[in-house]
Amino acid sequence: MSERETWATRAGFILAAVGSAVGLGNIWQFPFKTAEFGGATFLVVYLAAVFGIGLPAMLAEFVIGRRSKRNTISAFERLDHKKWRFVGAIGLLTGFWILSYYSVVGGWVLRYVGGSITGAYFGGAESYFGAISAGPEAVALHAIFMTLVVGIVAFGIEDGIEKATKLMVPSILVILGALAVWAFTLPGASEGYGYFLSPDLSQLRLTVESAPSFPWVSFGGPLAEIIPFAVSQAFFSLSLGMGAMITYASYIDGDESLFGDSATIVVFNTLIGILAGLVVIPLLFAQGVEPGSGGAGALFISVAGAFANIPLGRVVGFVFFLVVLVAALSSAISLLEVVVSYAIDNYAVSRPQMAVGLGGTIFLLGLPSAWDTAWLTWFDNLAYQLLLPASVLGILTFSGWVFGRPAVEELLRGTNFGDSIGVTWLWLVRSVVFLAVILTLVLGLLTLFTGQNPAIVPPL
Repeated sequence: MSERETWATRAGFILAAVGSAVGLGNIWQFPFKTAEFGGATFLVVYLAAVFGIGLPAMLAEFVIGRRSKRNTISAFERLDHKKWRFVGAIGLLTGFWILSYYSVVGGWVLRYVGGSITGAYFGGAESYFGAISAGPEAVALHAIFMTLVVGIVAFGIEDGIEKATKLMVPSILVILGALAVWAFTLPGASEGYGYFLSPDLSQLRLTVESAPSFPWVSFGGPLAEIIPFAVSQAFFSLSLGMGAMITYASYIDGDESLFGDSATIVVFNTLIGILAGLVVIPLLFAQGVEPGSGGAGALFISVAGAFANIPLGRVVGFVFFLVVLVAALSSAISLLEVVVSYAIDNYAVSRPQMAVGLGGTIFLLGLPSAWDTAWLTWFDNLAYQLLLPASVLGILTFSGWVFGRPAVEELLRGTNFGDSIGVTWLWLVRSVVFLAVILTLVLGLLTLFTGQNPAIVPPL
């Protein structure tokens, strides 16, 4: 077994974790999920999910990682709960699964960085996306993106991931901030701000009624549709349920406050998501594009099409897609690190060999998604509606109900907080957060496997 690496600095860990969380989930998915599900109404529910569910769940992953100093599977064995290794295995599988199609989207971004320089997509954004999103070119771009990810991870924690994310994360903040200021100057942007930032409070309601097909219960109102997508978006954008946060926390060498670190990560991640919304949504309104349209290619069709109709469109398009690429890489390296960490903790093989071998395997798994976007949509739906909530539920069950008191002790290490803070967190994990994730999983399963209205769930 190789000697285990650690972060060189606390800032390095925080920026790496922010980089893991800040990715395509924030810039590819978040603005269009917000637009599709009512703008500011979705934003309110999403923010509640991030801080009320995502933050306690992140702490649960951090506790397991730092306490064990092991990867997402071996952590449970180190904590004397060998039978619970399956929870870590679900997280590893989830990250492995997501990276396979995430890399395909990363390849699209690579192509659009080049296309912005030449203006290649200006003549027809939809036809351009159709030509590069599937088939041989998409496979080649998928290979290039995975090669970049493998190269960074092969250099290790301090020399590879930490140095890369110290450059990437500040760059994302600065560039998105500048683009948000630029978007403010667009004619018609004010309508986008109203849609994104002014919630209709009448939409924040949930009704419970009897359904004809007893014993099912019908949840009505706009919230019934918004909740599962907002909670899953919180998991996706915070990189929860993928083994990344357990793995990154396992490299912490010290008694830093997990409360402070997790709060910093969540705030930065949320800020970047909102900045992305302040760029994308005003841009769409300024160009008269219907919010939420376009499916998986929405970012590449709607936004790219808008760049064709504005002054300095090539320059702005290049900068925008460059920041999307940086965000995609920062998340992708964390997902590959999950499986590489498990391998080097358990087998006598070097990090570069493992990075290349596992990266190649993930590339092969992503070939269907690169060849046909219908496969990518299926991969994404399975991750969003089943794998992510199931993985988070397993982590919460272990931390709250099995590990219990040692989890509280680990959480309080490095802080001056009294025991009551830790007990409150444990209560949240066991009750509010636990039930919210169960509801999200049930709604997702019904949508995924039965095609029923996701607002219909059996009584809990």
